[in-house]
Amino acid sequence: MSATTSTVTPGATPPGRSTPEQQAPQVQARLRTDLLIYLAITALTLVAWWTSAQGWFTSWSQTGYWLGVAGGVSMLLLFTYPLRKRWRVTYSWGASKYWFAAHMVLGILGPWLILLHSTFHIGSTNAAVALFSMVIVALSGVIGRFLYVRLHADLRGEKATLASLRGAMGQEQQAADTQFQAMPGVLQAMQAFERQTLADGANQGARHLWRLFVLPIQRKRVAQQCKADVKKLIKQAVADKKWSKQQALTRYRSCCEQIDRYALSVQRAAQFQTFERLFSMWHVAHVPFVWIMVLCAIFHVVAVHAY
Repeated sequence: MSATTSTVTPGATPPGRSTPEQQAPQVQARLRTDLLIYLAITALTLVAWWTSAQGWFTSWSQTGYWLGVAGGVSMLLLFTYPLRKRWRVTYSWGASKYWFAAHMVLGILGPWLILLHSTFHIGSTNAAVALFSMVIVALSGVIGRFLYVRLHADLRGEKATLASLRGAMGQEQQAADTQFQAMPGVLQAMQAFERQTLADGANQGARHLWRLFVLPIQRKRVAQQCKADVKKLIKQAVADKKWSKQQALTRYRSCCEQIDRYALSVQRAAQFQTFERLFSMWHVAHVPFVWIMVLCAIFHVVAVHAY
């Protein structure tokens, strides 16, 4: 790694720093939201199990009955979101992001109420099929949301495109060219990471798995190595050019931010096709379980009131 520092300017601000293409904060916020949702689902499941264990009601008691009704109505209301997307007359009925948020809330609330209604006990075979298909649909919905938010810019449904992601990556590369013009070794390492990441492999299935599970680890490793090289170069500049501690720290933070943004932009561009493929496969698997759940739920309701 070259240690050239002849034209390094302390405190330089990379181009585009204040633009909307700052990916790292968005990803961190998304990860925090995902974690909160998973923790909420786990907590609600434990609450339902604990409540059922107290024996305060049964599935055929009045309380259990109305919990089942509330859960069933919540599950029915879930269909308003896909219907809203398909009926042109409903396009003006509020922003799509609010419908999607309501869809997610109902997708958690409905199954939770059904779990309370069942008291974690399975009666008839039909009830068992309806319950397990509902659990599969609910878990599938969580997976679908995970893929959805990685394919869309936000809850308004503004779908990202591979071209836009690569355009953002191009902007980050231009910023990196300026930021690391006196650090050719660091820039070459990042460009090599980009070429390796975006290269098409012969085995597409293995390539998709690599992008999902190996690429994030490799991105962090490359970024850490580049940051270590930057630190060495800045230490040399401090000794050669008598930079102050504040100048060196400002420069180091600026370089680290640019490295993270560039590497993350490359990762997002590479993973877009993988998430798009997974989302299409998820949709094919999700819909049949939805209809199984609906049919079994209808049969269960009819059987309960008939017998």
